[in-house]
This record gives sequence, structure tokens and C-alpha cells, in this order.
Amino acid sequence: MHDGVSAFDTAVAAVRAGAAPAEQARALYDQLTPEERLWLLDGDTPFWAGMAEMMQRYNAHPYVHGEVARLGVPGTRFVDGPRGCVSGAGTAFPVSMARGATWDTALEERVGEAIGREVRAQGGNFFGGVCINLPRHPAWGRVQETYGDEPHHLGEFGAALTRGTQRYVMACAKHYALNSMENARFHVDVTVDDATLHEVYLPHFKRTVDEGVAAIMSAYNSVNGEWVGQNPELLTGVLREQWGFEGITVSDFIWGLRDAAASLNAGLDLEEPLRQQRAEHLPAQLEAGETSWAAVERAGLHLLAAQLRSYAAREAAEPGAEVMASDEHRALAREVGARAMVLLKNDAVGDAPVLPLDPAAVQRIAVVGRLAVHAGTGDRGSSLVHAPSHVSPVDGIRAAFPDAEITLVESDDPAAAAEAARNADVALLVVGFDETDEGEYIGGDTMSDPTLTALYPPVAEGVSAPDLGGTVMTDGMGGDRTSLRLRPSDEELIHAVAAANPRTVVSVVAAGAVVCEAWRHDVPAVLMMWYAGMEGGHALADVLTGAQNPSGRLPYSIPTSEDHLPAFDKDARAITYDRWHGQRLLDRLGVPAAYPHGFGLSYTTFRLDGVEVQEAGGVPVVRASVTNTGARDGHHVVQVYGRRTDGLRDGETLLVGFAAVEVAAGTTAEVAVPVTLAALGAWNPRTTALEPPTAADVVLEVGAHAHDPQAHVVPATS
Repeated sequence: MHDGVSAFDTAVAAVRAGAAPAEQARALYDQLTPEERLWLLDGDTPFWAGMAEMMQRYNAHPYVHGEVARLGVPGTRFVDGPRGCVSGAGTAFPVSMARGATWDTALEERVGEAIGREVRAQGGNFFGGVCINLPRHPAWGRVQETYGDEPHHLGEFGAALTRGTQRYVMACAKHYALNSMENARFHVDVTVDDATLHEVYLPHFKRTVDEGVAAIMSAYNSVNGEWVGQNPELLTGVLREQWGFEGITVSDFIWGLRDAAASLNAGLDLEEPLRQQRAEHLPAQLEAGETSWAAVERAGLHLLAAQLRSYAAREAAEPGAEVMASDEHRALAREVGARAMVLLKNDAVGDAPVLPLDPAAVQRIAVVGRLAVHAGTGDRGSSLVHAPSHVSPVDGIRAAFPDAEITLVESDDPAAAAEAARNADVALLVVGFDETDEGEYIGGDTMSDPTLTALYPPVAEGVSAPDLGGTVMTDGMGGDRTSLRLRPSDEELIHAVAAANPRTVVSVVAAGAVVCEAWRHDVPAVLMMWYAGMEGGHALADVLTGAQNPSGRLPYSIPTSEDHLPAFDKDARAITYDRWHGQRLLDRLGVPAAYPHGFGLSYTTFRLDGVEVQEAGGVPVVRASVTNTGARDGHHVVQVYGRRTDGLRDGETLLVGFAAVEVAAGTTAEVAVPVTLAALGAWNPRTTALEPPTAADVVLEVGAHAHDPQAHVVPATS
């Protein structure tokens, strides 16, 4: 420290002036003692003290790793996500799957900026919430934390969140890779062939790497027989050697690696979040030659360079506490919540569709369902945001219909629900799931599993170990879904209310696909509400009243039967992943979806004209005119699906481009949609590269959803 300027400050200034981060990292590293070099590689908090804090509240403040105060090195200061800033009392945005349903990456970038500001305000410099796992099956408990099931869509949203948050903090993409099971995540071995891995499960991670994401978090599961936290093929072979990743690799928390030396040798830079296996074992493993100081150095240089890059490029102004759940961020949460909702059905009753509802004309509303009074912000796992308030669905309805008589039926009583509906102008059912049905799971079985408890360091003399039986994520909370249908009680309510009132609207609170064949044909209006964030009730009312024209589109397909999905065993110890899931599996089976990938209705209508393909910078670009032919302003999503004609990729029709466009009533807007041919790429084991087709070998479908009968079919060449 010289005149209040640390060695780290000096290095940041040099990078800002054009010096190479790697060179400045080397200069800092050379000033560290051997003890400080090891200190960089894990968390700063002693294990048992950290676990005791975690039992009280997860991530109440940033988790610090590798701070070296002597040189001013801040270390990585971790705050979780992805639905907002987990530390402090921040803005609970709609969950990622809801945000994916907006198909609007510019909107997601704004969310990222807001989250980045709040993380900085809490003293964090590292956001661990760019979750881009591909959900091969909708029963996955953490499906709410990701954006959809098409790699191109996932990658673009992960890149957008990265861009937004990295204006303020480092961003971390997770969980790399093949993590799409919850209950079995600490034990399951996923077998996958190279083509499936690189064509289906990795492209979205590469997209965030190309965007410049600061960090990649490894998954808990093993892949092809090796835990990902110590998997050299994934951590070094793919990330470093094939993709040229220059950022840092970090473990998932507590159980993210099984051997300190093996993880370091494989290319894992940082063990998170406490002083655990590396602090306990690395010194002896170095002495025994099981790892090397060269590996320590490699990881340390990665960690220092990532911090220098971030601090040199990020916004200089420090956000204050006033940004936490500020009016601006709440308004954004409400906007996103409304933009995300997907209108799946809106049939006419009498001479007009049921929705939208006119607050001046509707005098009596029956609001039915236990979730009508629920916060509905998502699970109780590591992504839980402790927002200072929330707006429930019934709160939103009361605010939007101040002159209407609102009858609330919270109980699962079909008779009471039918009576309320019979005496109302319109009936709104709020049904679906909550934190007990799906979400992150860590239960007593996890905390007492001997293969996991063996990873804990011994309790130091004079230190009392906390009772790990009372976990933050307790038994009875979260986990993989056991059914893809609504609870039987919800279905009974739907049938009772629909029989009593023809003007029935079903609002579904969920993240993954809900098989709805038992009831969707019996109601005129169905709305996918998602876990809509702290302003979700207002967002719901905005859509129901037409203050916000529905513009959400499904980020996956909804099948008519569970038989049209991949096999799923939530307790599996071994599983093989293939390429067939979602819309591509429905296509392979030759069965229609209940609602296809990308589907969603509006209160207006759109027409697509003048579709043509041009080339810009070597990339095909679809250009078209979008006309709003109705009487309401609205957003439309132009979706481009591609199909190879050269016999590769098995004739799959996959998403290769999309763009959300706002079009005022009666006007026309021009849209340009870049086409990512790599989304149709084929893995070449000889070149170890994903090779895209030539444009001449691709046909494009340009429409409103997958297999849109009104789609324009054009070659990918200009």
C-alpha cells in the first residue's frame, strides 16, 4: 500500500490503460507468499463457522474467496441468483424460465444490469446466477432457474444476462455440465457421446464464453465416470483448449469436488465457498507430489486476472443501498412479469374472447385457489431472494379492479369454488405448484450421506459443529417433480368452476411443462403465469386487463402425454443422455404438441410479409415486415427454425434465430433476425469442433412458433 493505493489498484489502473491482465496478474502473484498463493484457491471462512452461518440464512452477505488485504486483492465476493440478488433484501424478478418466455434479450440485459447494481450494493463483485442448464425433462426440480430447452435460446439469454451483470460485477455461468436432475445430483453419473455433448448440451455454455463470461461453475454430477469438479476433459480439454476460455472455473458449493489435488490438476481454479478440502489436504498433497505448485500458480493467475479484467472494465460508481428493490427495479420486475406470461388459450364466450377484462365492466370476480394468496416467487433454494414485499395474485386483482366485488376461495373446496364462480361475472383460478412441489433440494438424507460428510474437515478443538439436520433447504421442500400434472385438487377445482361459470380463466403457476389434457379443453382461457416475481400479482392483472398485451411465448413445448418425454428417474445413479427431448422428440415421434415450442397468443394479430434472406458479415439474416393487423399495440416474436438438407442432424428442425419486436396497432415494423447456423452444427471428432452447415444446405421456417402452418419457408441463402 502506497499513499492509500494498493498493488491491486495499481494493477487495475494499468489494465485500464491497456496493459495485459495476465501480465499484471503475474506481477501480483510474484508478490504473494506460498501461504497466500494457496489462500487464493478456496473460501476465506473456516468451514464449520461458515456452515453455522449458512444454517441461519444462505448467502446473507457475499461469500469471500481469496482476499489478500496486504496487496488490496479483493478476492471473489460471491452472491447467488438467478432471480435476483440473494444477499440483502433485493428485487425478486420473475424466475429465469419466465424471463426466457419473453424472448427479449434486450429486456434480459436490463434485468442483468439491475441485478449487477444490487450485488455491488451488497459488497459483492461476483454474481453466480447465469444458469443455463438444458432441461431435458420438465420434471427437473430446478427447471425454473434456466431459460428454455433449445441451446440457441439458452445461449442468447445467458449472454444477455452476462452482458448486463458484467457492467458491475463478474458473472458466472452454471452448472457446467449436464446438470438436469435434482434429487440425484450428488450421485448420478451421466453418460453421453461426444456428438450429443457438443451439439446439444454445450453450445449455450460456449456462447457465454464467447460473450466473455468471467467464470464457469462446475456441476455436482459426474460425466462419463468422472465428477465434473475434477473432470479434466470438461474443465481443461473443452473449456481451455477447444474454446480458449480465459476466465476462472469454480466449484459448486461444499460437495462440488471429491479430491483437492485431482480438482486442481483437472483445471478447477477455486473451491467454493469455505475453507474445506483444499485447506485441509492440499499442503500434504503438494508435499506428496499428487499435485504441483505449477498447478497452484495456474489457478492463482486465472483468479487474479479475472478480478483485474472486471475491476478495470466495470462501472466506476458504487451503487448505494437505495438501489435494493428500488422503485425502478420493482417497475422492471413488473414489466418483465407481464411480458413473460403466455396466453395459451382465449376462446370466445358469446361474441368476444374472455380476455381481456374491462375493469369498468366487470363487477364481480371469483378468485379461486390456494396460490391466489401465495407470493409465487419460486423455490426456497439457493436462488431465494429476500424481497422486502410481494404482490400476490389476489392483491393484484384487487388493485386493478377497485370497484369490483372480489370473492376469494383459498380452500380446495370444489363446492365453495363453484358457488363463488356461479355468482361472479368471471372466475379466475390460480393453480399450480409452489416450493414444496419443485425446486432445489438439500434434505436430511443429503446432510447425513456418508459419502458427502466424508468431504467435511474435522471439527477443530474448542469449536462446536452446527446441527446440520436443520438445513436451509429442508425435507419437504423442492426436488424433482413426481407428476407433470396439476394436483388432483387443482383439477377438481377447475372442473367445478368451469361447470359453474363459462367465463373461467385458469392461471398456471409453474416453471416446467404442465400436462393439461385433463382440463384444458373445458375452459376458455389459460394463462401461463410462471413464478412471476415480487410484483407478480400486478403483472398478472396487467395482462388480464389488457394494460399489457400478452407477448410471452413458450420456451419449450408442452406435450399431450408424459409418454412423449424422455425417461426420467429422479433417484437414478446412472443415466445416458441422448439428443431427443422437447419439440425435437415430439417431431421424431410424429406426435403433435398440446402447445408447440414458441407458442403464445396475443390480444391482437400479426402478419409476416416480405420474408427474405440476406447476408451480413458472412451471417444469414432474415429480414421481414411485421404488421399489427389488430386494434391493440403489442409485441411479436419472429422465430426462425432451421433444417439441414444434407442428411446430417437427422432432419431435425431447430431454433436458429429469434427477435422480439414491438408493433403499434395498425402499423408495420421491420425486423432483422441473424441466423446462427452453428445451432445446426455437427460434431467432427477429427477436428474436435462443432462444424456448422453451409447456408446452401439449410432451409428456414420463419413464423410465430415451431411448425407454424403460416410460416414462410425459404432457403438460408440470399
